[in-house]
Amino acid sequence: MEDEKILIIDFYGQYNQLIARRVRECNVYSEIVPYTTPIEKIIEKKPKGIIFTGGPASVYLPDSPTIDKKIFELGIPVLGICYGMQLMTNLLRWSC
Repeated sequence: MEDEKILIIDFYGQYNQLIARRVRECNVYSEIVPYTTPIEKIIEKKPKGIIFTGGPASVYLPDSPTIDKKIFELGIPVLGICYGMQLMTNLLRWSC
């Protein structure tokens, strides 16, 4: 089951454990890591997909949680939920 791993990047959301449980109920291994996890560690884990959780912060504040944009160059799907989606939009808005 660990061959198909989904990495859940936690941005202090209250539903991170629920998200992980739902993924596991689909017989897919999931692991929760903090948003401060270095990109090298994320690559080492070889996830098949990534989920960014929600969180209480605003992407527009200078001290809000963020992640290395290189995560979008790994060639794997990334799903953003609530804050995670807003962060993705904010990081990728000038990439087009």
